[in-house]
Amino acid sequence: MNYTFYQLASLFLVYSFLGWIIETGIATWKGKKYRNRGFASGPFCFIYGLSGLLLTVFLNDLIDRPVFLFLGSMIIATTMEWITGKSLERMKQKKWWDYSQKKWNFDGYICLQYSFLWGILGFIALRYTNNLILNFYKLLPSFPAKLVIWIFMFISFADILSSIMAIYHMETRLPALLKRNHGLQQWIIQFSTRIATNIEHRIVKAYPAVSFGKESNVKDKCNFFQLFWLFFIGAFLGDIIETIFCRITAGIWMSRSSLVWGPFSIVWGLAIALFTVLLYKDRNKPDSHIFLMGTFLGGAYEYICSIFTEIVFGKVFWDYSKIPFNLSGRINLLFCFFWGIAAVVWLKLLYPKLAKFIELILRKSGKWLTLLLIFFMITNIIVSILALVRYDSRTKGIPAAHRWEQVMDTYFYDEKMELIYPNAKPR
Repeated sequence: MNYTFYQLASLFLVYSFLGWIIETGIATWKGKKYRNRGFASGPFCFIYGLSGLLLTVFLNDLIDRPVFLFLGSMIIATTMEWITGKSLERMKQKKWWDYSQKKWNFDGYICLQYSFLWGILGFIALRYTNNLILNFYKLLPSFPAKLVIWIFMFISFADILSSIMAIYHMETRLPALLKRNHGLQQWIIQFSTRIATNIEHRIVKAYPAVSFGKESNVKDKCNFFQLFWLFFIGAFLGDIIETIFCRITAGIWMSRSSLVWGPFSIVWGLAIALFTVLLYKDRNKPDSHIFLMGTFLGGAYEYICSIFTEIVFGKVFWDYSKIPFNLSGRINLLFCFFWGIAAVVWLKLLYPKLAKFIELILRKSGKWLTLLLIFFMITNIIVSILALVRYDSRTKGIPAAHRWEQVMDTYFYDEKMELIYPNAKPR
């Protein structure tokens, strides 16, 4: 099923609101007093809305397979919960919630009983609740419904932005930006400070483990340029590894690149950057811990990438249907284990050495080389997207109607695209 923007937006807002009711209700009942458990100040818990969207988009082909729908919901929702916890921890260097006292927990952020609950909720949402929400949306007058959605989306964005600004104490930078202390400037400073203080009090009240004092372990954070180099090197190494792997297992050399220019695998590049951000603080934990997280996250990540590329480009870039223990041909247990092994090798062996190499590059070349490569990769990605979109259109027999389509037909014709993407098949 193809969803419109407004259908997805309505699902996002409704599930965010329902999630806020669940979280706030449970926290209030346990604490015997009201606690707003949302990250933002309004009645929305956006992690539920985002999870609902991901389940709706990425598990649509499992609607008629109840067991796999339950397992897929459990995996994606649990992954979102763990990533959210890790991301919030990176903000304040402290855990916002902790399941360490519960049985079968992992890393204190996820536990088996809640994962089981997410599976049930995801199953109910996709089989029943989605239809109720979308049918109700269809009954509403079109223009007022769309206007309300845009209003709530704007309010939600502003709410999230204000919470992030409060967490990073961005209001303290206003005096430097507003050098003249006349009427309006002074009022803006006082108003923003009052909002930030209220948000801090609300968050600390809802998540007692969080404080807004001095942060620690800031040196563990990667800046944007370091993350880009991790992405760039990871994309290159991932393509080389996959190419050699295909040569050994299939006996042929074939392109494994995601882009039309150069040997770069975007899936690997993003995975390396994401895994480093989320797992770097766990680098001193046992190998088994990193292996399990790599296996779990890698499987969920590859599944999402498979659905995303199929929806956007209309092509299936890999199919594991012939490999045992696969899920819809998108992932399989063996390759999930490979993700786990790769996570251990990366964090324990490769990253410490590569981090020093990246620091040397940044120190010797400054930011100019990095900015040049960023421009190249952005251009490469945009051209690759256009080439793939046009490739799919040609497969459907749609003639070129615009200048950019004619350019794609000239430089990225079918034979060339088949060499770059030999495994790409129509969905």
